[in-house]
Amino acid sequence: MAKKNLLLNPKTETFEHLDPASRRLMTKTIEFFENKGLKKLKHDDHERVWYADFLEVIKNEKIFATLMTPAGYGAKDSRWDTYRNCDFSEVTAFYGLCYWYTWQVTMLGLGPIWMSKNEKVKQKTAQLLQEGGIFAFGLSERAHGADLISSEVTLTPKGDGKYTASGRKYYIGNGNKAALVSTFGKIAGSNEYVFFVVSSSHPNYKLIQNVVNSQNYVSEYELDNYPITDDDILAVGREAWDMSLATVALCKYNLGWASVGICTHAFYEAINHASNRVLFKHKVTEFSHIQQFFVDAYARLIAMKLFARRASDYMRAASENDKRYLLYNPMVKMKVTMQGEEVINLLWDVIAARGFEKDLYFEMAARDIRGLPKLEGTAQVNMVLILKFIENFLFNPSNLPELPKNDSLGNDAFMFTQGSTSKAQNKILFHDYNKAYDQFKQLENIATFRSQIDAYKDLVKNCPPGKEQAHDLDFMLIYGELFTLVAYGQLILEAAKIENLDVDLVDQIFDFMVRDFSKYAVQLYSKTSSTAEQMAACMKMVKKPKANAERYERVTKEYVYALNGQYAMNP
Repeated sequence: MAKKNLLLNPKTETFEHLDPASRRLMTKTIEFFENKGLKKLKHDDHERVWYADFLEVIKNEKIFATLMTPAGYGAKDSRWDTYRNCDFSEVTAFYGLCYWYTWQVTMLGLGPIWMSKNEKVKQKTAQLLQEGGIFAFGLSERAHGADLISSEVTLTPKGDGKYTASGRKYYIGNGNKAALVSTFGKIAGSNEYVFFVVSSSHPNYKLIQNVVNSQNYVSEYELDNYPITDDDILAVGREAWDMSLATVALCKYNLGWASVGICTHAFYEAINHASNRVLFKHKVTEFSHIQQFFVDAYARLIAMKLFARRASDYMRAASENDKRYLLYNPMVKMKVTMQGEEVINLLWDVIAARGFEKDLYFEMAARDIRGLPKLEGTAQVNMVLILKFIENFLFNPSNLPELPKNDSLGNDAFMFTQGSTSKAQNKILFHDYNKAYDQFKQLENIATFRSQIDAYKDLVKNCPPGKEQAHDLDFMLIYGELFTLVAYGQLILEAAKIENLDVDLVDQIFDFMVRDFSKYAVQLYSKTSSTAEQMAACMKMVKKPKANAERYERVTKEYVYALNGQYAMNP
């Protein structure tokens, strides 16, 4: 018997978990795409058509205005609600990364504005959102990337609260049409950091080029003695610096949801194709390796969604006394997006050459899924952040509360008052991860996985990276991958308990988790710099998941193969 579909199905999803106003925004967005149809969606992708039709719906339905205006600045249903924003990120990416991207870079552009104390700009921004405006985040530069210290855009004081801004920014999404571009630079003379806003329609804003071959407009722009007043300045000095990092810390969470959306649509296409294709007198889905690809892809995708949804609870509960989200948020960006690549690879091995064909969504998915681990800080950069949490997470549990599911209609105000996200990360505390694992201790693969965790803790405690290894990022990335599996499993299990997930599915998820733990242990063992003690510790982590043929068949039939024919986009 088929079980409840845990993946988004736009044709049956009612969004009952949302309030009526939010529900309407999601269904209106789906309605637009299904009316557009797959053929037109693919045409626009191949011809790199600017998505003016989508932005018209955003304007008419006031979607960005409702979802991205904090309470108090917009209409009554406007609030910054991470819970419902997850749904919108998933829905837009389900139909195409470009549609998600314009939402994502608008959110980035709004971050510094809502974090600032400049009420004039905030009120103006709320009005521009009501009018359907999109926004941009002018941070990176061609020569320096996101190296903020080397920023060359300069704000030159002219006296009486007036300035001129000069310099170029590069790789700035929405830079062609942004109502306001939050721009980072330095003040001439003092070299202090500064954030200010400019308009892409101003004559001194010179749009130079679209730097990518895409529907997105990822701009290079130049400010040519652009006139600025005190009314345009968002922050100066350390506040401007913190604002830039805090904005990225907030918005990179969306990238995991983009991966979930892309993988879900690709999964439907793959299962529909394989279930209805016969080779050598057998359905493709009858081959054992195809079954394994599908079960692994499904388990990984469900785990991605469970982790990302649970992480939103920690973002919504964040305060000066609870900053656990600073671990889980970069993991949504790093771990979930990298798992998205794994899912697409597995599905591509199923549909093979069909994945290149121009008429499928999959062609877009295979291309776009690669970008997500590389945006808003590479996966490697985010791993460097995560490494700082290992000691307290594993060895110093606190009495911080276990959080309930947070699907309230609240406004997540702390995200705009979070201040520095880079200070004293090694002092951030976490509750005991064992509590999540204890709830499923009867499952064989959970027991195996916990033995791997114990072996990893022995490595960390008794033979941690030496001085040279600690400066070898390649070594530390593998070392960190082992740690992230512990936290990844924790939130998956917390979400599984909240959602009353079938234990068959939980155990199947930890089948691949055990294998991943072993894989990274072998990689660390194989590093040229690993010591004899570290190699011995790594071998203790190498385990095999517990086979259970009955469970595997139930998951295959009741969850995975049951999705055949459940969704196909309108032609």
